[in-house]
Amino acid sequence: MAEHQSTAVVTAPERPVTPAAPSPAVQEPAEHPPAEQEPAARPATAAGPVAAPGATTNARPRTRRLAPGPRRPYARLVGPLVLLAIWAGASAAGLLDPRILPAPWSVLDTGAHLWAEGTLRTDLGTSLWRAAQGFAIGLTAGVLLALTAGLSRIGEALIDGTVQVNRAVPTLGLIPLFILWLGIGEAFKVVIIAIVVYIPVYLNLHAALAGIDARYVELAEVLRLGRWRFVRQVVIPGALPGFFVGLRLAVTGSWLSLVVLEQINATNGLGYMMFQAQNYGQTQVIVLGLLIYGVFGFTSDSAVRLLERRVLAWRSSLGS
Repeated sequence: MAEHQSTAVVTAPERPVTPAAPSPAVQEPAEHPPAEQEPAARPATAAGPVAAPGATTNARPRTRRLAPGPRRPYARLVGPLVLLAIWAGASAAGLLDPRILPAPWSVLDTGAHLWAEGTLRTDLGTSLWRAAQGFAIGLTAGVLLALTAGLSRIGEALIDGTVQVNRAVPTLGLIPLFILWLGIGEAFKVVIIAIVVYIPVYLNLHAALAGIDARYVELAEVLRLGRWRFVRQVVIPGALPGFFVGLRLAVTGSWLSLVVLEQINATNGLGYMMFQAQNYGQTQVIVLGLLIYGVFGFTSDSAVRLLERRVLAWRSSLGS
């Protein structure tokens, strides 16, 4: 009896294990499936329930949960338009003193009057010409210096330290010195704008060149690329994102320096117009000049952004 019990304990069947369901690709249908048996539930994913084999579903584009979402056209205009609406609403409700901040329609009226007189057109043309000259010189100098310092150790030793010292010196503090050197005319204004422009272009482009992966250099050497092909096919594409960051900062800096320079012994320009309005207490003219500078800065930055998206269309990033 004891022997029989021992055998029963040893040979007792364990709990049955449910076999894993075969893959739908190799599963064969049963010959006589029970009529009351329901199909097994299929697991659901984050995108929704999984369709049965052979079923046709409409493919939907994949939505990334952590991405900022699709880009909306003209979305950057929302913020300025909201501020303009608040300004107009506060002026219409009498919450703003016109002597401190005139209403938007008063500023536009003043702009139309100055444009009809021809004063505003002359000042706009002069300011744009000064900014364009300084920006072109500064952009060229920044790119050439960054390429020289980024592609050569000798160039880096000669250039980078000098640029860092120049960056530490306040650019507007150089105005008295350049007036003594170049006179009180247009030359010192253009040079100061060029200095303001070249520094951010150099810093960002040099940092982008230094950040290129060294494995690309090794690959170019294995492929026996020449110096010019290496620069054209590896260096320039790799440094373009940093270059555009510096370009955006340079465009903004050119307008910021211009408004200060045009108040120093100038006879025309937007800064001169605002300086004269200050002497006569014309607040609406000062606000008009600030709005024009704001429009110039926003438009130029948007143009650089558009150029960046076109040139860097091959890059897949969070912003795109």
